[in-house]
Amino acid sequence: MKKAILFGASGFIGGYLLRDLLQSDIYSEVTIVVRKPLNIQHPKLNMVLADYHNLAQNAAYLVGDDVFITLGTTKKKTPDEKEYYQIDHDYPVLAAQLTKANGATSVMLVSAVGANANSSIFYVKTKGEAERDIIEVDFEHTHIFRPSMIMGSREESRPLEKVFIKVFSVVNLLLIGKLNKYKGITAENIAKAIIKTAQHPKEKVKVYHWEEMKAFSSSSKI
Repeated sequence: MKKAILFGASGFIGGYLLRDLLQSDIYSEVTIVVRKPLNIQHPKLNMVLADYHNLAQNAAYLVGDDVFITLGTTKKKTPDEKEYYQIDHDYPVLAAQLTKANGATSVMLVSAVGANANSSIFYVKTKGEAERDIIEVDFEHTHIFRPSMIMGSREESRPLEKVFIKVFSVVNLLLIGKLNKYKGITAENIAKAIIKTAQHPKEKVKVYHWEEMKAFSSSSKI
């Protein structure tokens, strides 16, 4: 059995991913890195309390086979671009570097549709640079997931996002062919797809959009 390390367990996708990792019979141990303790107990769960500014100080605890990175923020939460870049780029890359140095072989990164390191748009450029730099860490397998609108019910209130989700429910029907990568997908299905791909890694680097994530989530058996 394998050991998993999850960064971002308190987030929307990370919460579902943590649930699925703990339920999976593939993993004997699940280590999560959080700033504050989560109200959850499980015999397979190891909780590492760490400030990402000083993550290297906790490197000894970051030992596992598969690394799952679902870190990210929003402009509303983090309006300062420097701080935003730290959360969406620096922390994921550092997490990848530290775990790879400890022997991890596969990394699963949640990015975003349109990610492009050469873009002039700050958001997609940041995501693209994070992808590029994590690929350069050189895991045996790097899986990158690029969702568009992330659907589902969040604990935090996001009125505007709720409106977009309702709109996307209709727009999804019109996004066909090459446009289907812009379709919305639930956080739960993203998590299922991530678990499924982690079970049978093949490619050195693989990018997943809506169509692949939807297919994997439908066939997922945790």
